[in-house]
Amino acid sequence: MDRTLESLRHIIAQVLPHRDPALVFKDLNVVSMLQEFWESKQQQRAAFPSEGVVVYESLPSSGPPFVSYVTLPGGSCFGNFQCCLSRAEARRDAAKVALINSLFNELPSRRITKEFIMESVQEAVASTSGTLDDADDPSTSIGAYHYMLESNMGKTMLEFQELMTIFQLLHWNGSLKALRETKCSRQEVISYYSQYSLDEKMRSHMALDWIMKERESPGILSQELRMALRQLEEARKAGQELRFYKEKKEILSLALTQIYSDPDPSSPSDDQLSLAALCGYH
Repeated sequence: MDRTLESLRHIIAQVLPHRDPALVFKDLNVVSMLQEFWESKQQQRAAFPSEGVVVYESLPSSGPPFVSYVTLPGGSCFGNFQCCLSRAEARRDAAKVALINSLFNELPSRRITKEFIMESVQEAVASTSGTLDDADDPSTSIGAYHYMLESNMGKTMLEFQELMTIFQLLHWNGSLKALRETKCSRQEVISYYSQYSLDEKMRSHMALDWIMKERESPGILSQELRMALRQLEEARKAGQELRFYKEKKEILSLALTQIYSDPDPSSPSDDQLSLAALCGYH
């Protein structure tokens, strides 16, 4: 633990040289410090050059407790985990969680190396019924995970998290299973989606899939949204990275909005509301 704290102080001294490392997390102006950290990162290494701002979002509320989210360049999302009596306090708390994670992300142990990949694959094997031999077979889950890690050699965990979130959503959405049924290999799917970021177009296609699911099983959208909201709240209070749960909420909310704004939407074709629409995104 002492070594980790010393490493964090070293990172702070490098990225925020005019700040006192011993006082960083006690500073009430942690919001500006988080912005300063990412601006400095982008100037040094052009990290996530396409997304250069830290974005805050406060949930509408007539009174406490207040909830605030902060999204970092690249898409990682964090929220306040304490019970906050003001919006400003919630914003500061979310910024503090994000800053701690941003600093930890700079540690050597958070970068994907050969050693990191070997340890991660061994952990994956230990938690499943697979074997180490599966790591060399992209058609297996462990092999696909191994391939994803190797394809992102040198990246930090926050950088890798965006790709992982896309595949978590594709799995949750049922798209990965459907793609396998079309004989697409895991390697082909990974190679394709590695080229894209999670944007409005991808969210819209996933929302169309859930509209189709709602037609087949009425009530499933509301059920999934309740679950997503519960998972988001639990993860926020645990101080975890939130993007997967927040994206689920956004996609399901978009689908519900489209259904209620047009109760009987006319669809050009069924395959536009199914995985074919998602494949059309290819």
